Amino acid sequence: MKRFFLPLAILMMTCCICKAQFVDENEYIGGNCTSIMVGKKASADGSVITSHTCDGRYRTWVKVEPAADHKSGEMHKVYKGTAHTSFPEDTAGLKLAGEIPQVAHTYAYVNTAYPCLNEKQLAIGETTFSGPDTLVNPKGMFNIEELERVVLMRCDNARDAIRLIGDLIAKYGYGDGGECITIADKNEVWQVEILGEGPDKIGGIWAAQRVPDDHVAVSANIPRIGTLQRNDKENFMCSDNIEEVAKKYGLWDGKEPFVFWKAFNAAYANGKNFREREFFIFNELASSMQFSQDMAELPFSIKPDEKVSVSKVMALFRSTYEGTDMDMTANLKIVKTKKNEDGTSTNDTIISPIANPWIMTNAMRTYNYIAEGTVDFKRTIAVSWCSYSFITQLRSWLPDAIGGVCWFSVDNPAESPRIPIFCGNTELPNTFNYCGQKQYNETSILWSYRKANRLATVAWGSTKNLINKNVLEQEQTILKDLPDLEQEVSLLASKNKSKQIAKVLNDYTASSVEQSQKKWKLLEEKLWQFFGSGF
Repeated sequence: MKRFFLPLAILMMTCCICKAQFVDENEYIGGNCTSIMVGKKASADGSVITSHTCDGRYRTWVKVEPAADHKSGEMHKVYKGTAHTSFPEDTAGLKLAGEIPQVAHTYAYVNTAYPCLNEKQLAIGETTFSGPDTLVNPKGMFNIEELERVVLMRCDNARDAIRLIGDLIAKYGYGDGGECITIADKNEVWQVEILGEGPDKIGGIWAAQRVPDDHVAVSANIPRIGTLQRNDKENFMCSDNIEEVAKKYGLWDGKEPFVFWKAFNAAYANGKNFREREFFIFNELASSMQFSQDMAELPFSIKPDEKVSVSKVMALFRSTYEGTDMDMTANLKIVKTKKNEDGTSTNDTIISPIANPWIMTNAMRTYNYIAEGTVDFKRTIAVSWCSYSFITQLRSWLPDAIGGVCWFSVDNPAESPRIPIFCGNTELPNTFNYCGQKQYNETSILWSYRKANRLATVAWGSTKNLINKNVLEQEQTILKDLPDLEQEVSLLASKNKSKQIAKVLNDYTASSVEQSQKKWKLLEEKLWQFFGSGF
């Protein structure tokens, strides 16, 4: 069907807020979350980076859980349902899955829906790839977020964390669908892919591959590990039962060479180990490699053309493929008339100011009903239904308290500022105590930014420069302040002033939150004024 330019009245539907963006929700099960990993020789400053966009309606309250000493015989309770509570003490929907022996000492950690960072500069990102339903055993004690919690409480490096995960799965069982967690410490980063062992077995299967120090890797809801390299102990770890389980459930014929991602792939991947997000990120960081979406597979990791800064990763998390052939707004156009100096008029066809890259299901179906093929759905990296996201930097040359920093953001990563949470933080501002997903709550950190963000989305073409300006100003201010803060904390660390360090970092995080909340309140007011005559 021949395309035509949709009238503004129809395009206004881009501002509607729905629970899902997917054209076919069944096709995109597991199509949420992205993690970018950067090795220490691939990063601009020598830090190790992992990250996570937690897309979907997950809790947004955050708490720093303190380190603790435990008595002999004490048990640690393992729950299911912790990713959807409304505040730290909320027990609604929680189910006790079991108990495991507690250790003598546990580390402090940042308790997000998927726990992300501990005081020893151990960090974890996460993406779901679901995999074959036949492998899921809900009787397994551990869901992925609880595995993350336990290793952050008990481990100070990635390799020990991976070994502990293997031990816990073998003994107590894995009860979740296919998951990838990206585990990093101040020296290296690993990609770990985990599935159940089938409905009749308490256990699980897992494989872990190290990202080379001079490489970048991406996990975006598709298994990426290929050939099992069991002889390479330095860069590879895995359970012994992988091929056995794959063969038992008809996922591998036992004749072809075994490839992990092929055996346990998700329908979402369409038989490959990548889709648009992996392709876009790799192409952005290594355009010299000339990747094509027609390729049968992408490499597990790549060497970037240039060293990757934390600001670059933040920018990638804001990506919506604008200006590329994957831009979903490309056909949502209007004709704009402008007056020339000689008094004549010129018509110019432009993308509509009210088109946005987070087109929701009903609007998309309407566009495509009017003109088939107007919008070709592409899952962007930044999505409007993101609960929170973070980029963690882990830096071996600094004391742990300041060396590890989680650049945290709530709501749409393309519209919200980032808040620094350090390994040495002992508390967060009160606004972090409330989720805001289940009901409107002005006290919640989520609603500090969401109101302005949603208003901006109504006419994104007219508002994005304003939002981008404020996002970048906040980012640049904090990054500019960071060297002085590092020097101050390093000096305090040399004198073993742990209480003073905690106060300095707590105050800095609180100041960053307060500053950004004021900015976004002003943005909200400015946007209401902008839309004073209507949307």
